[in-house]
Amino acid sequence: MSIKVTLPTAFVRHTDGRKHFNSAASNLPGLIADIDQTFPALSTQIKDEEGKLRRFINIYVNDEDIRFLGGEAYAFQDGDEIMLIPSIAGGCA
Repeated sequence: MSIKVTLPTAFVRHTDGRKHFNSAASNLPGLIADIDQTFPALSTQIKDEEGKLRRFINIYVNDEDIRFLGGEAYAFQDGDEIMLIPSIAGGCA
């Protein structure tokens, strides 16, 4: 099984310039473990001090928010396209 992971430009500096990579992970915890091993610099950006996915990181599976698919329990399917997207906030008063 293989899934394709796409990263936004903001994360590319933590992956030696790679915007896409493939993973054999079967679920979100497996993907996070794969990122820990393959891209440790990215791992520090997407996980908090307790090793949990940061609240502002949104995960999309085939353009659908993983929270609506069952969250961490969702089982990836062969060919799924996963996107890790940081929330963006800000503005001026």
